[in-house]
Amino acid sequence: MASNNNNIKIHEHFKVVPPPSTQTTTTTPLTFFDIFWLTFHPVERIFFYTLPNSQSHPSFFFQKIVPKLKTSLSLTLQHFLPLAGKIIWPSDSPKPFIQFNPNDDNGVSFLIAESDSDFNHVIENSPHEASLSQLFVPNLESSDSFASIVSIQVTLFPKSGFSIGISTHHAVLDGKSSTMFIKAWAYLCSKIIETEELPSLLPELEPLFEREIIKDQNGLGDAFTNKWFEINAKMFPNEKRNKQSLKIFPFEPKLKDYVRATFEPTREDLNKIKQMVLSKWEISETNETKPQTLSTFVLACAYSLVCFAKAINGVEKEKEKFVMGFNVDCRARLEPPIPNNYIGNCVWGHIVDTKPFDFIKEDAVFLVARSIHEKIKMINEKGVLEGAENLFDDFISIISEGFQIMGLAGSNRFGVYEIDFGWGRPEKVEIVSVDRGLTIGLADSKDGKGGVEVGLVLNEHVMDLFSTLFLEGLCVN
Repeated sequence: MASNNNNIKIHEHFKVVPPPSTQTTTTTPLTFFDIFWLTFHPVERIFFYTLPNSQSHPSFFFQKIVPKLKTSLSLTLQHFLPLAGKIIWPSDSPKPFIQFNPNDDNGVSFLIAESDSDFNHVIENSPHEASLSQLFVPNLESSDSFASIVSIQVTLFPKSGFSIGISTHHAVLDGKSSTMFIKAWAYLCSKIIETEELPSLLPELEPLFEREIIKDQNGLGDAFTNKWFEINAKMFPNEKRNKQSLKIFPFEPKLKDYVRATFEPTREDLNKIKQMVLSKWEISETNETKPQTLSTFVLACAYSLVCFAKAINGVEKEKEKFVMGFNVDCRARLEPPIPNNYIGNCVWGHIVDTKPFDFIKEDAVFLVARSIHEKIKMINEKGVLEGAENLFDDFISIISEGFQIMGLAGSNRFGVYEIDFGWGRPEKVEIVSVDRGLTIGLADSKDGKGGVEVGLVLNEHVMDLFSTLFLEGLCVN
């Protein structure tokens, strides 16, 4: 029976499992990279696709398109079998792990829905109600005893298009892994549409789940496992949970009086920021040699986060001290390097060494860009896991000193706008979960011309100021 929730009609809810012939019990350990994210909130993304009028009619969509999405997802899961399982932590196990068991209630939660929202309003870049996107991402189930890994919602917007919302557990998938999974699903779906035959995966989309290649020489896995209970107790003192609870942190999205927007600095905009930063480098009193160039990542992050901090400070004067954390992909930086198709977490967090008020100073973009550049240089010279054992304590110390921690989700290197299920490339890709903290979402530009997309959720007054700062700063000659 269909049910209504705001303007969403739920048509069907079921579990998608791999083909029966490929189902076998598998147990996959969690590495120290994974355990760091054990009860972190899920990463939520939406891919919006337009459809011709005939294909976006409910009867055609539910009878022709949805079955292909479902069949191709099942075929994808035979390659990504652990993702159809759950994280569990038996009382006799020192650490949690992933298990797929054909006899259990395993599989990927798959929700089929329909919305009467205005598709063009939902995907617009200009500020609109933050709560709207939450309607199109599914809940990821977690409890004291288990946590689901992937949850999917397909939503039809009649006469316009559809969306695929995906929630993934961060302790199993980092951004690169989850993007590769979606690319594999899209590839198999597009091939089914073309040939109606059962296709095989491209070699670069074949996943590698071998956890043995991650070496934990410093016992970080044990340290992080013990640390989680301590952090749970500190951050959520009213939450009574056992030491082996897998319940995800209750970081609720910011929705009331909050708006969501996307900004698109072009390659020309980024070049303008680069020239400004490098010209200030020449006259600054720094021991660091001026670099020949600066990466898109450094420029986009420095500019966006400075506008972010200044907008928050402009509205909430008492918030003055900001710091930035970002994740580094470790695959190519470990010894020996980890293959590109490794599925799991292989990212490590680093805090940029800025001074407390750098983000709101007049020359903030230069100061922050220089600090990000120097941090990346230090990582490349000293190793990506330098100081890893202190990361938990560093974050707790920064919070206790009253700093606002700003973070990043996504990457401009994931190629999300290339993901075509057989009905064309996405019209919009959105990282919804940036609404759970001071986080910006980063993606490659839709037109593929070297710009980036920056997505964020802010209080509507703060967003007004952010928009002004962001756009005016790019107009300066």
